[in-house]
Amino acid sequence: MLLGFVLACSEDFTETVEIGSLNPAALQNEAGINFTLTAAYSSLDGRTNVTSYWTATGDNWWMDAISDDAHKGSTDGDQQALFLLETYDWNSASGYLANKWRALYASVNRANAVIDLVSKVTDGDFTAQVAEARFLRGFFYFELQKIYGYVAYIGEAEFAAIEFNQTNTGDVWAQIESDFSFAAANLPDNQDDAGRANAWAAKSFLAKTYLYQNKFSDALTLFNEVINDGPYGLLPEFVENFSLAGENGPESIFAIQFDVAGGALSPNGNLGGTLNFGGPNGWCCGFYQPTQDLVNAFQTENGLPLLDTYNNTDVKNDYGIGSGDAFTPSTAELDPRLDYTVGRRGIDYNGWDIHPGKEWIRAGFDDISGPYSPKKNVYQAGEDANMGTGAWGEQSAGINYNIMRFADLLLMAAECAVEAGDLSTALSYVNRVRSRAMNMTYLKNDSDDVNFAAN
Repeated sequence: MLLGFVLACSEDFTETVEIGSLNPAALQNEAGINFTLTAAYSSLDGRTNVTSYWTATGDNWWMDAISDDAHKGSTDGDQQALFLLETYDWNSASGYLANKWRALYASVNRANAVIDLVSKVTDGDFTAQVAEARFLRGFFYFELQKIYGYVAYIGEAEFAAIEFNQTNTGDVWAQIESDFSFAAANLPDNQDDAGRANAWAAKSFLAKTYLYQNKFSDALTLFNEVINDGPYGLLPEFVENFSLAGENGPESIFAIQFDVAGGALSPNGNLGGTLNFGGPNGWCCGFYQPTQDLVNAFQTENGLPLLDTYNNTDVKNDYGIGSGDAFTPSTAELDPRLDYTVGRRGIDYNGWDIHPGKEWIRAGFDDISGPYSPKKNVYQAGEDANMGTGAWGEQSAGINYNIMRFADLLLMAAECAVEAGDLSTALSYVNRVRSRAMNMTYLKNDSDDVNFAAN
């Protein structure tokens, strides 16, 4: 028997919002704008639409493995795609390169979504929220321009028209300048919530944008304004920049806000750095190891850096020496910031213990990553609020990542002053950073009696 059914359809059916979905009109108010802006801020850590969160991490740690500052760490065979990047043997199919690209454009879309949403709200003044969104969009495009060169530009007009297939006709510096300029003119000098961009941060990043285009005079003018009139200063202790004591303090111009409250692997922690721990407590997984080249760069003579000759002689290290074998750390003159940057045998490791060398290094002596451990991304002993440990030792650290610190700004300003021929100003800015190093707390270089001792 043949059964026939007649289905009646109407326009009401096609316009009904699906159960469980968010009606776009529900966001067209102050609360919706702020929620959407929060989503744009949350994408700073890179976890937008990629599953391997360490490939798109906001702190860009794996890009250091392409430089002379860091090895990828662990064993050579672990994360082979990153090993190929480190050894300059990659192609465009690399998941690291592709996922960072995807994450940055997803972040641009989130910033555009805020601007688009505000355009549909008729009641209220949301200029400040648009300024924050444009600051974020400027930052995301700065990263795209810096990392990939010429990139396609998708602004609020293309976003609203759903026209994402844009050509890359040139650099996007002008658009970045426009976003940071708008943010500088329309953001408040101070924000009630930690982590939100303010006018001073926008001026700082606009100056950095000028610097990257060799517009040294324009950059120096803005840098000087931030230095002389802004709210920033150097923390007394260098290490405070990488600990609870200094989070969102006077040296932090703009930072990714990480927090591990609520769970061992909190989604608000630095999941992109979960691989970058080793050493005590069974931490995993030994990635992101400093290089010998970086360690050598901390060599000094009469308190001055060895600008051209620092690699002529290596700082003494324990590569190839077992933890049970005798070893005495280098007694050479070294910048004290080395031991708050690099973990090396015989020196206190963030208050956890004396670094024992090979015992805390995952790779064998046949791998390329060497004998050193990272320190800036590893929380200090006793800072339980920054510590989140997963089932197999992976870490969701709560240490904020400072995208720009006041020390960075001083040194960028010094570079611009040199290019402008103002050596006196350049020297004064450099010496502010060096003076902090000279007067900070030193870690004693003594494997038998290592403690924090004032200089």
